[in-house]
Amino acid sequence: MEYKVSKKGKVGCSAPQPPNLGGLMLKLGQYNTLTVTKEVDFGLYLDGGNEGDILLPKKYVPAGTKVGDQLRVFIYLDQEERTIATTEEPFAQVGEFAYLECTWVNQYGAFLNWGLTKDLFCPFREQKKRMEIGKKYIVYIHVDKQTYRIVASAKVEHFLHPITPIAPIAPINLLIWQKTELGFKVIADNQYAGLIYENEIFQPIHTGDRLKGYIKNIRPDGKIDFTLQPTGRKQTKDFAETLLEWLQQHDGHCPLGDKSDADDIKELFHVSKKTFKRAVGNLYKRQLVIPDDDSLTLVQ
Repeated sequence: MEYKVSKKGKVGCSAPQPPNLGGLMLKLGQYNTLTVTKEVDFGLYLDGGNEGDILLPKKYVPAGTKVGDQLRVFIYLDQEERTIATTEEPFAQVGEFAYLECTWVNQYGAFLNWGLTKDLFCPFREQKKRMEIGKKYIVYIHVDKQTYRIVASAKVEHFLHPITPIAPIAPINLLIWQKTELGFKVIADNQYAGLIYENEIFQPIHTGDRLKGYIKNIRPDGKIDFTLQPTGRKQTKDFAETLLEWLQQHDGHCPLGDKSDADDIKELFHVSKKTFKRAVGNLYKRQLVIPDDDSLTLVQ
């Protein structure tokens, strides 16, 4: 038997039925564009197709909205497990990974703040370890196939996919997942697992950060190595322009050169010494800088 759990702690034995998706493909836990059909004292009703009219409570109604208008709304379930609309924007929607804070725990699981009035439920069976109030976790948001409720799962490995034959085109959206002995695990383009090696990280990063990254290597087992900097010629060209702009903003002088320590270069520019030297070479060939062992000067 499946249990219905509300934030108030009420528990019942009934489970909501799946939406009748009929002609209008209503997407639970996602954004939908729906037409206003009726105005009432407590809000607006929106056309949910075979799912019927869906309430948009008055406090979420944009000023000036009238019958016949179309609204982009987020569809989820209220405290009574009824389908409802909101113009609030969640931190993530069904089918996405997110880094969310646990706000409270009861005997059935944890509740996470995902930016809506009603918190997101993560049952104990979907937790790797018991979640604690005030801590944040990487989770995947999905609709439970048995109860048709929107839930979170911390067992994110179950929702990742192998890389497709054609790799995504860089730059790629990365969600920093967790620290390992080798570096940081990441989730790329909301579907692939990958790794950024520690010795290729030239800036502070933390679990939950969202960054742009680039595919460096796809291993035979399908796992992907990422880097936070463009690779090859594009990396050299991009950083050369960054370095040129830095020199222009700092009186044409940089206290780093060919013999400078790699850690000093990393601290100032968040790139490797190899990338720095290639960029200096690029600018030198263009006769824009005068390099030295421990400095770099902009040609006036």
